[in-house]
Amino acid sequence: MHIQDSHWSAASAVAPAGPVGAAGNAREDSARTAPLRVDAQRNLEHVLRAAREVFGELGYGAPMEDVARRARVGVGTVYRRFPSKDVLVRRIAEEETSRLTDQARAALGQEDEPWSALSRFLRTSVASGAGRLLPPQVLRVGVAEEEPEGAGTAPVGEALLPQQRSLPTAELRLVGQRSAPEPDDVGTATLLEVVGQLVERARAAGELRPDVTVSDVLLVIATAAPSLPDAAQQAAASARLLDILLEGLRSRPM
Repeated sequence: MHIQDSHWSAASAVAPAGPVGAAGNAREDSARTAPLRVDAQRNLEHVLRAAREVFGELGYGAPMEDVARRARVGVGTVYRRFPSKDVLVRRIAEEETSRLTDQARAALGQEDEPWSALSRFLRTSVASGAGRLLPPQVLRVGVAEEEPEGAGTAPVGEALLPQQRSLPTAELRLVGQRSAPEPDDVGTATLLEVVGQLVERARAAGELRPDVTVSDVLLVIATAAPSLPDAAQQAAASARLLDILLEGLRSRPM
């Protein structure tokens, strides 16, 4: 499993700042909307596929040269489509977040039983390998000191995501997100909302342990998606690990 925080930070560090960064974003938007020649479109698809593979295997810290080599194009071709590594990283993370959201919605819409819906989402997501490409704002956790009794709600304009399990002296929680997230955080907020519906349904039905949160479910996806050199071994290991983790999520009769 790759918990991508440090890799993401390294990628972001190379992104242009100020006017140059704005120009890079403008070029990216223009590149996404402008029609491509057949060969250019093919190269773009090769680069995106290669980036998913390389980042999935090595984390978001993998160099652009590795992506170009896997795509069998020159590194200049990669940079023509993605003016900085940060742009490519964000594109891949956004696509994977969107794919996970679609999988969660499909599970909600096609499974009547709450536990079946949650387990279907987890199995589909792990099988797709999305856990290796989850963006860090989904997985990022921090250790916070226990709040004084009566500390109450988060400040106005900030909503904390569901808290992790309480520990004796501290608690793990996902980092809070502003009520008006940045554009690249909108997809993350949507994913958390839809997965939250799966979690709440299973908890209300008494089939999910009451202390399990959205962040736990997403950590299961990341944990159960190992990167192994043999595809068959990877699939078998993922399935076995997920079976064990699912048993840990289920509530037990008292």
